[in-house]
Amino acid sequence: MVLPKYGVGLLSLAGAALAQVTIYGQTPLAQTKTDGSWAAMTTLAAYNDTFLTPPAAPNPAASNNFAIQLTKDAAQVEGISIAHNGPSFYGFSIEMSVITQILGKNSSYLQVPFLNLMANIQERAGGVYVRLGGNTQEFATMVEEGDSRLSPGHTFGKEISGSTQTTLTPAVLYTRDMFYIANNISSLVNVKWFLGIPFNDSVNWRIGIAEEGQQILGTNLVGLQAANEPDFYVTFGRRTAPYTPADYSREIGELIDYMGKSPKITNTKMLIGPSVSGQNDNWHAQDVFATGFLDDYADYLVAITVEHYPNNNCIAMYSPAGTPGAVVPQDVLPDYLNHGKVTDLAGSYTQDANTAVKYNKPFIMFEMNTASCGGFPGISDTFTSTLWALDYGLQMAFQNTTHALLHVGGQNVYYNPFTAPPTNQSAYNEWTIGPIFYSALVIAEAFGKSNTAQIVDRYANEGSANTPAYAIYENGVLSKAALFNYIDDDTGNNDLTVALTVDGGVPSSVSVKYLLAPSINEKRNITWAGQTFGEKFKVDGRLRGDLNVTNIPCDATNNVCRIPVPSPGFALVFFSSSDEQLTISQAPHTFATTAYSKAHNTVQYDPAVVATSNGHNAGLLAQKLGSTSPGALKNGASAGLVSVALTAVVLSFGGAVWTVLSS
Repeated sequence: MVLPKYGVGLLSLAGAALAQVTIYGQTPLAQTKTDGSWAAMTTLAAYNDTFLTPPAAPNPAASNNFAIQLTKDAAQVEGISIAHNGPSFYGFSIEMSVITQILGKNSSYLQVPFLNLMANIQERAGGVYVRLGGNTQEFATMVEEGDSRLSPGHTFGKEISGSTQTTLTPAVLYTRDMFYIANNISSLVNVKWFLGIPFNDSVNWRIGIAEEGQQILGTNLVGLQAANEPDFYVTFGRRTAPYTPADYSREIGELIDYMGKSPKITNTKMLIGPSVSGQNDNWHAQDVFATGFLDDYADYLVAITVEHYPNNNCIAMYSPAGTPGAVVPQDVLPDYLNHGKVTDLAGSYTQDANTAVKYNKPFIMFEMNTASCGGFPGISDTFTSTLWALDYGLQMAFQNTTHALLHVGGQNVYYNPFTAPPTNQSAYNEWTIGPIFYSALVIAEAFGKSNTAQIVDRYANEGSANTPAYAIYENGVLSKAALFNYIDDDTGNNDLTVALTVDGGVPSSVSVKYLLAPSINEKRNITWAGQTFGEKFKVDGRLRGDLNVTNIPCDATNNVCRIPVPSPGFALVFFSSSDEQLTISQAPHTFATTAYSKAHNTVQYDPAVVATSNGHNAGLLAQKLGSTSPGALKNGASAGLVSVALTAVVLSFGGAVWTVLSS
């Protein structure tokens, strides 16, 4: 157990019984609700209530009774994926500028909801990867504790970076305590970390994050990103044109040489790259590989990475209203409910993934979500994103991507898997779960803990875009089937009945866990096997409700199991009644909190330096602390100094006592 660096606030309560979390009453924010057209937002994006019009259901109904022939032995399945091992397929990429809100104020004050959410992934997959970085890592600078630019007791601060990129990235200031925050989290839940080496200045390298990361995190640090989307460097003003894949490759060699001269760096062979976006006409990973990148540096790389969002909302988020070229969410909604679009998206990286296999390296989609610049209202924050990310994750795994990291910003983005409340509401509001988080939970169960999961797309229902299906194998044997229904139809006319047959015979019965919501528009009422994380402002990271697993008898005589799949919905079919994932619900080793005091912290931030990234406009700096995207909290925002209210709570776990933030 790694003790907190700070001892402030720790109480001697080891072994004390844990009280249940107290959820305070909430004050509703103004909301915008639309049907079809996208109206002007009047609240923070993470809590927006924009609804879009679902694509029309097929009329007459599509072929909703179809069969899938499954092969029992993985060795006989053509085109099956590599065996997936290690932590959960889906991990999380946390923008550096919101670490305080997501992880904790400092190493003695950890966010309980984050611990609980990670514990639930760990329960299903054994662990989870988390990356601290994003656009903000490129300008991040380590400073000494007590630096005048930091508020007293705080680990992080921000300065204007001078970046010209779309999201107007701030420069993050951090102290060594950031590494203690991460390591203390890893002592409670099995989280392994990726960090990013700043790449904005290749003459005066700042490798403190590598030095302190290795010294403090030890084996909990699994990789160091060398550049974040270098294909955008000229666009963002970080390099002068021309800046080519060969220039990037050369700088990697210079970084390796520089790291090798530091006595504090014990391992220079834990870099990841090239982390290109491949957007539009920018470079692609293959362009970097063509420079000899892998032949020269394979021994120094622990993974090959790319970053990709299928779309962007940048013009709408960062330009004046009416600026031409903005993507209209209603127009692209059908793309997120279409298996063909998913296969095309994942397929654009199949060559890269297979190159990684050739070099015996993991291939990681290092940053992704529904759309860059915060995502889309009515898509990124609804059940649409749940089904899309689940389908996309399985498709990436089928095409040999080994892991993918869902990006997390602040309150002013739509796509967050989880969102801490605005700071001035933390005394009475809890967290909000994003629909896309459920995809991470479900895919963790689908792959399990065997470290042998192999995936194959069954191209079901004659390759229907509405009804994809996958088979999942563990230890070389058929383990599960994953069945989707993208159609939004509350009449029941487009509910599916999928007839599964297995060579060698079906079992007498199968067990099914369902991922359900009333509509693709649903934002909160989403259940996995009957359980849910709760409404907005009411999430503590623990699942609520009773576990509901459906037993479906099979027709062994005719070798068929008929599985209903509601519209919309998803079914995970378990062929073995002894599969440990069937009994998993709320992780037993999670964290309850109880407030022992509530006091207003006198720490203040000058709004002039409260910038954010991956979706935050420097022109809106004065409007809110703790956000990573544009927009403002209208009620309570101040042009003066922003006071931070904190609730101190006590946590007892495994005989250790911690002070954490209840938010």
